[in-house]
This record gives sequence, C-alpha cells and structure tokens, in this order.
Amino acid sequence: MTDFPQALSIAGSDSSGGAGMQADLKTMQERHVYAATVLVAITAQNTLGVQDSLPLPAKIINEQFTSIADDLAIKACKTGMLADSEHVSIVVENLKKYDFGPLIVDPVMVAKGGATLLTEDAIITIKENLIPLATVVTPNIPETEVLTGLTINSKEDMIMAGKKMKTLGAKNVIIKGGHQSSADTASDFVLLENGHSFWLSSKRIDTIRTHGTGDTLSACIAAELAKGADVETAIITAKKYVEATIADGIIVGHGHGPLNHWAYRKVAKNAKL
Repeated sequence: MTDFPQALSIAGSDSSGGAGMQADLKTMQERHVYAATVLVAITAQNTLGVQDSLPLPAKIINEQFTSIADDLAIKACKTGMLADSEHVSIVVENLKKYDFGPLIVDPVMVAKGGATLLTEDAIITIKENLIPLATVVTPNIPETEVLTGLTINSKEDMIMAGKKMKTLGAKNVIIKGGHQSSADTASDFVLLENGHSFWLSSKRIDTIRTHGTGDTLSACIAAELAKGADVETAIITAKKYVEATIADGIIVGHGHGPLNHWAYRKVAKNAKL
C-alpha cells in the first residue's frame, strides 16, 4: 500500500481565502493531493488589499516543521509569502533539515492590491539562500526584475532574465508574463534544468478576478510533483488549471476577486487535467 500523495504549503494566511495558504489548500485538494501547512504569517486581507499582517514567532514555525516531519510523508512543498529576512531564514534552515521533496518557490513580494508583502532584506535572503534550494521558481515579471536587476519589456528580455534566474541557483524557472502589455495573450517563459525552454501562452481574459493566481500556479505544480509527475508535465498541467480558474470566474468581494478553484472540473475531460 502506497502513501496517499501529500504536499506542504509554507506560507502566510489570507483571511479572505483567495490567496496565500488558503489558495494552496484549495488547489492541492482539487488536484487530489493531501495538503499540510506551515503557517509563517497572518494577514488581515480581502479583495481590496492587505490591512495588516503579523509574522509568527520562530518557535511555533519550527515546531510546525517538526510535527509534520515526524508524522507525514511529504512528497513536494512550496513557499509563498514569508514576510521578512528572519522568517525566510527560519524556513531555509528547516528545508535543509527535513526532506520534503521538490521545492517550488513563489517569491511573493506584492499583493494584487499593491501592498508590499516582503521586506528589502528578505529579497536578498531569498536570492542568496532560498532560491538555490528551489526545484522550480515562479516569479512574475516585476518580481523577476527585482531578483535579476534586469528590465523586462519583451520576450527576448524574459529569455535573458530566465537565464539570469538560473544563475541564482534555481533548477527550473517559470517567468509569468501576465504583467506584459498585450491585448490578446499572456505568455509564460519556461526554462528547464536540462536547458530545454518553451512558451506557455493563453488568451488574455478581461477580468480583475485574478487574486491568488501565483499561489495557485505554484501549489498546482507542487501537487503534481507530489503525485510523481515530471517537472515539465507539472508546469503544463498547472498552467491549464490556472487558465480554467480565471476563465470561469466567480463573483466574490469588491476588488481583485478570487479564482474559481473548481472550474477545471467542467473542462477536465477535454483538457486532460
């Protein structure tokens, strides 16, 4: 009898349920993976923005890691919002201590509403200590610019930035292109550990209901890896999953609304999700 696939979300909480750890849990559950959590920070947040946040003490974060390692069989994990340099370092030390399988790093820096979720010194710690542990790193264009120091205005710039991201130590890189100004499509650039690269493009949907897309993409990749998929297949599946959550939206809140995490069920047969 094999263990049921289990994955771990290491992130902050979104009280409105659309992003952060809550989005991770919904995504992993929908992908038929058992989801465990290490809560790093709490936010008071809704679709209009982040009103407040509180990082948790190191002791309880360390104890969460130990509790999970002592009992569960985690096959893949992901990080999300980690607050500050101290908390990034706490997470890094625990990831070195425990084997939780492939690591997906979503370098969350700014919320959809514009609130800063990562301090300047934490960005340096992520670059120097967390990204080198990553199996896959999933920055959007603004995050990529901060991490690489490059300005991205074209697909050629994204390719160059992807190569620069790999020099930071990440094995596989996805640069999410949703912030590029194109009326028709959104294209993500993928650069794999073996040097193979490709583009994942989708029709741009005119909506503000995209709260939690980065969390959802990275959580889906982690879930697929926990089930034994290879990295390329996991990334392609995650892209299709996120496309479905945006295309079949739900009306919740008055700002950047959340995704429809169960929407893929309507297209699962055709999309082979």
